[in-house]
Amino acid sequence: MAFERSLLLTSVLLLTGHAALAQAPVYRCPGPPVLYTDALSAREAQERGCRTIEGTPITVIQAQKPRAPAANTSSAAGADGGAKVDPAQQRARDSERRRVLEDELRAAEGRLAAAQAEYQNGNGEKRGDEARNYQKYLDRMAELKASINRQQSDIEAIKREIGKLPS
Repeated sequence: MAFERSLLLTSVLLLTGHAALAQAPVYRCPGPPVLYTDALSAREAQERGCRTIEGTPITVIQAQKPRAPAANTSSAAGADGGAKVDPAQQRARDSERRRVLEDELRAAEGRLAAAQAEYQNGNGEKRGDEARNYQKYLDRMAELKASINRQQSDIEAIKREIGKLPS
């Protein structure tokens, strides 16, 4: 009986070890994004600069499927179950959004004007602490230039958003 158990255990170990040897090698290929695959031949892997990852356990995590949206049961839902918004309410939302975006646009334009006035095309006035340290002055000018660029891109983005709103 003990002999049969050890024979069975040895057979199982040999079969599982043999099955592991029959699997294709897993390669780690460089580049964004890093790729782990067993679908390459040895030659393809070598051409791409991939390395085998032997003896390293591999964990595969299944992604969850997205849930279907719940049925809308609010009082604004139409008879067909879809969310319907009253046109007057939508116009009010759009006008409020336009007002907020225009306020943001005016504030961004004000910040841009202030930064440009201080920058003076790269010839801004030196402050007292910058008289002896020229690098401090250069750093402040570089920060102002970056701020001006950010403000300009913010203004362009806000204008694009305003352009998307219905008239």
